[in-house]
Amino acid sequence: MADADRAPEIVIDMQQVVTRFGSHVVHKGINLQVRRAEIFAVIGGSGSGKSTLLREMILLHTPNEGSVQVLGTTLADITAAAALALRQRFGVLFQHGGLFGSLTVLENIGLPLREHRKLSDAQIDSIAKTKLAAVQLHADVANQYPSELSGGMLKRAALARALVLDPELLFLDEPTAGLDPQSAAGIDALVRELCEKFGLTIVMITHDLDTLWQVVDRVAVLADGTVQGVGSMAALSKMEQPGIQAFFEGPRSRAAQTQTHAVAASAHKEPSSKPK
Repeated sequence: MADADRAPEIVIDMQQVVTRFGSHVVHKGINLQVRRAEIFAVIGGSGSGKSTLLREMILLHTPNEGSVQVLGTTLADITAAAALALRQRFGVLFQHGGLFGSLTVLENIGLPLREHRKLSDAQIDSIAKTKLAAVQLHADVANQYPSELSGGMLKRAALARALVLDPELLFLDEPTAGLDPQSAAGIDALVRELCEKFGLTIVMITHDLDTLWQVVDRVAVLADGTVQGVGSMAALSKMEQPGIQAFFEGPRSRAAQTQTHAVAASAHKEPSSKPK
C-alpha cells in the first residue's frame, strides 16, 4: 500500500472521557485523536477544560471515566515504572516556562538528562548546548539565569529543556502568551520548524489566533463539556455551531484570517517572481 493510502498513525486517543470535580462536570464524553507528526491545538473558552485535558494526556490527572491512550500505552492503572518510561518520551513546555531560578539556562536544560540518563557532566553540557542552538539561542545565553532573559528567550530556553530527551511528543501550554508580536511570531516559526525537522507531534493549548491560523494543522474546539468540532481553522470557520463560530467573530479573528490569506497568496506567487 502506498504511504498516501495509509491511515495516519494515532499517537493520542481519548475515548468517552468524563472528568468531574465534585458535582461540577468538566468533560462529558470527550473523543479526540492526535495524529503523528501534526501540530494539534485545543481551544475553548474559560472553564471549558482545555488545561485539564492536557493534564490528562501528560499523566498529571486521571479522568473519572473513559480511556486515554498515549503512544500506544493505556494510561488507566499504569504502573509507576511504565509512567516514568512514558514521560521520557514526551516533553512539556509550561505556560510560564517552569525554569529553576537558581540554575543557569544550561543547567536547567540539562536537568532531565541528569535525572534520567547516565551521562558525564561534559556529555550533558554538550547535549544541552545543541538544544540551545536548536531553539536559536546564542551560546552566551547558557550561563545566564532565567531572571536575566526576555520573555521570548525564556520561552525558547524552556523549550530547549522540553526537547533535551529527544521526545516524540511535545506539549505546549500557551507558548506565545505574554509575548510581543515579533517574539510570538518567532516562536510560531520555531514550532513549525521543529515539527518538520524532527518529525515531532505537537499538542498545544493556545488563544493566539495567528498561531492557530498560520502554524497549527488541526484544531479541536471544546465547549459545553464536549468536542464541538475538529479540523483546520479554514474548515472550522465554515461550521455553524455557536461554540465554534465564537472563535471566528470580532476584529482580531478577521485580522488573523486576512493575514493568513495574504501570506498564502504571497507564497503562491513567489516562485514566478524568482529570476529564471
